[in-house]
Amino acid sequence: MSFKSPKDTVSTVEGIGCTKANMSWDKLLVLGFLAGAFIAFGGFLAIIVGKGVNTDTLGVGISKFLFGGVFPVGLMLVVIAGAELFTGNTACVIPAVMSGKARWSGLARNWVLAYIGNLAGSLFVAFFLAYLTGIFAKEPYLKAVQDIATGKVTQGFLPLFLKGIGCNWLVCLAVWMGISSDDINGKIWGIWWPIMAFVTLGLEHSIANMFFIPLGIFYGAQVTWGQFFITNLVPVTLGNIIGGAFFVGFIYWWVYGSRKGQS
Repeated sequence: MSFKSPKDTVSTVEGIGCTKANMSWDKLLVLGFLAGAFIAFGGFLAIIVGKGVNTDTLGVGISKFLFGGVFPVGLMLVVIAGAELFTGNTACVIPAVMSGKARWSGLARNWVLAYIGNLAGSLFVAFFLAYLTGIFAKEPYLKAVQDIATGKVTQGFLPLFLKGIGCNWLVCLAVWMGISSDDINGKIWGIWWPIMAFVTLGLEHSIANMFFIPLGIFYGAQVTWGQFFITNLVPVTLGNIIGGAFFVGFIYWWVYGSRKGQS
């Protein structure tokens, strides 16, 4: 099982970041749609598994672990099959910009279009595959999807912001380790551990929330679209940007990356 050194990983990420910053708008939107759908599939599976067990028998911790243990399939699809995920891109484009190999305008375009595409893909899975199919229409799932949505809009700005930082720190480390591995088994394990950790810990991922909260709304949760966009997505997205762009992208570039004018 071969893998890149931290320095070689940053060098690879710089190249990936250049590609992302210069990708055409239509490809960004399509690949963003796929990433949103892939993360939604992970959330879909997590509810089926994690919320389908008896917590009185297994305990809350095991239920959370099962929920977190299957969710990583979404990021595996993003990294291995290929898609544009806003949260992962917060880290991946920064080294390319800081080294002078990509422009800030390219970073902004990538983040905005990936975010829009992610929202579209997440909503597609939530409405067409998880709601119109009626898969969560009965217990124990109905109350679970409602409670997830309600819980995500009733925490307050600061907790959501801080959970957003912690979440995307781990998500981008998962992306980093996926990139560092040179074989598919290494990529799978490198992705699984950090993603399992953030979900089991209950941290907040803006793109996952684009599936979880609308799903709850579709199934009758007492949550408004304004609460979804403003109360949850704003603080979580800001936290995700800091967690990915600073704690992973910038720090690893500062330690290992190339400087402007250097190869």
